[in-house]
Amino acid sequence: MEYNKLVSVTGLPGLYELISSKGDGAVIRSLDDGSTKFAATRSHNFSHLESIEIYTQRENVNLVDIFNAIEKAGESLPDTKDTNAIKKYFEKVYPELDFERVYMSDMKKMIKWYEQLKKHNIEIKLTEIEEEPVEEVKEEDKKPEPAKATKKSKEKKETTASTEAEEPKKKAASTKKKKTE
Repeated sequence: MEYNKLVSVTGLPGLYELISSKGDGAVIRSLDDGSTKFAATRSHNFSHLESIEIYTQRENVNLVDIFNAIEKAGESLPDTKDTNAIKKYFEKVYPELDFERVYMSDMKKMIKWYEQLKKHNIEIKLTEIEEEPVEEVKEEDKKPEPAKATKKSKEKKETTASTEAEEPKKKAASTKKKKTE
């Protein structure tokens, strides 16, 4: 399973593998129990793990950076029921975290998600975007630019457009005259 196919779904606990998406929702598979279900977009929001950012005292960081810091620390994860232990753990592991904007529920989720990823041996890394090679355009391949419109041609276009717009009005007026006569 690839990290870039994992999503968090509002209203549902844990992480899910995105199997396929449709206009009105997505088919997802739970990492916990492997069950597959359809989640409708009108009642759920989907967030790719790669797109989740965490507030810090400087610039936001990607969730991958937090997970890598947890892995580097090598310490045992705190119990998700002990809020003091969780806060102390993150103060030690990632002290730049903005503890006023990152809520305790967010820190608990990060710990639970990290445990799930490790349990399923999912490599935590961002997908590298492949850059397309830039093609050089030769002088002979360049298309000539169209000639700029002169003032006379602009005036001609404007008069033609206004005359065309007036014609239906004239026809409507003449039919009214015929009916009244």
